[in-house]
Amino acid sequence: MTGTGGDGPRPRGAWWREGAIAATAFTLCLLGGVVRVDDTFAAPPAAAYVIAAVSCAALAVRHRAPLAALAATTASGVLVPLLGLLLSPPIVAPAVITAYSYSLTARSERRAVGAVSLASLVLLAAATPLSGGLSWQDASRMASVAVSVSVAGVLGHSVRNRRAYLAAVEERALRAEESRDSEARRRVAEERVRIARELHDLVAHQITLANAQATVAAHLFDTRPEQTRKSLGELVGTTGQALDELRATVGLLRQSGDAAAPAEPAPGLSRLPALLESFRRAGLEVSVHQEGRARPLPPGVGLTAFRIVQEALTNVTKHAGTGRARVRLDWSRERVTITVADDGGDARTAPAARPGRSAAAGPPDPPDRRPPGYGLIGMRERVTAVGGHLSAGGRPEGGFTVCAQLPIASGRGATRPADGASSGEGRTADGAMDDGRTDDGRAWDTP
Repeated sequence: MTGTGGDGPRPRGAWWREGAIAATAFTLCLLGGVVRVDDTFAAPPAAAYVIAAVSCAALAVRHRAPLAALAATTASGVLVPLLGLLLSPPIVAPAVITAYSYSLTARSERRAVGAVSLASLVLLAAATPLSGGLSWQDASRMASVAVSVSVAGVLGHSVRNRRAYLAAVEERALRAEESRDSEARRRVAEERVRIARELHDLVAHQITLANAQATVAAHLFDTRPEQTRKSLGELVGTTGQALDELRATVGLLRQSGDAAAPAEPAPGLSRLPALLESFRRAGLEVSVHQEGRARPLPPGVGLTAFRIVQEALTNVTKHAGTGRARVRLDWSRERVTITVADDGGDARTAPAARPGRSAAAGPPDPPDRRPPGYGLIGMRERVTAVGGHLSAGGRPEGGFTVCAQLPIASGRGATRPADGASSGEGRTADGAMDDGRTDDGRAWDTP
């Protein structure tokens, strides 16, 4: 069984506590009636029982109407001298209890202070003798009556502040726990995206090369057996490397703790020649042109630059209707601009077979049947993570261009790209439009 009051629902057993409080207050009222005005002791008169019954009855509503209960018990204390009883602290015990309850549940601190102070003053005035001299016993009794009510109000206010403080601490702890859970979920989501991006960059590249090598082998199977055997050997090496990288990645994911140190440094532009050679073995003719003085890149930026070139050339191998691609590196003091372009038709507009593709393999999938990929999404996420900018789109003269501007000094605090870099055309470090040609309009340089 539960009860409700002004301070909320009361748990099971609260009625027993309220009954004990009321019985204690009734007993104290009767004990206060034992002392007579002439400082003699006698059995409590009928007036003491009336005062005790009326004031203790008001305790029943002190939770629902604490101000009314305080007023009723204070009025009962005022009636004590009028009925020939001595007004003392025991006989005003119900007023002390209601003062505590009202200070605990008052809407504002000002109301609580005003009501309790008024009750103390009223009881102090009621305890003042109307005739005769004021002895030190009378003065101490009057002070104890007024102080007992005031102290009860102070205690109620302190308990109220303590409860509010504990509630605020509990709420802050709950919010902190929710923030930790939200932060953990956010980090898990970011880690899932990072793992998906890494797997895409590692596996898709090797699988694309393996598909290209298998296509070349199928095309040359009848006419050039020796070349076919060479292509199949390269296919075995490519698939073996893909399995090794996949095994290493899965091994890292299965570790219960952080790895002590990576088996080898993260790839950067220093591994660009080996990457381009793997595409050349797959039948893609890649030319490279570099402007400016190359400088070392931070590990995160270097890995991003490597992945941009890798994914862009992978997309050329998979989607472009050409067997040639161009890579350009433009170095400035603050950033490096990486541009990968091809002259083939975009797979979304005009898919065509690359030289070396077997006719038996059938035509490329139409645009509406090819599932959406995550290559450009992953590249954009990588570039944004290091504070750079990526633009990708079709070229007016045909083909597709991917242009990434990466900061050299650091990631987040690096200088943002110049205005206009968000368009489909890239912009080099010195501000010139990068549409696949040099500043004076000449075509790309090839080795």
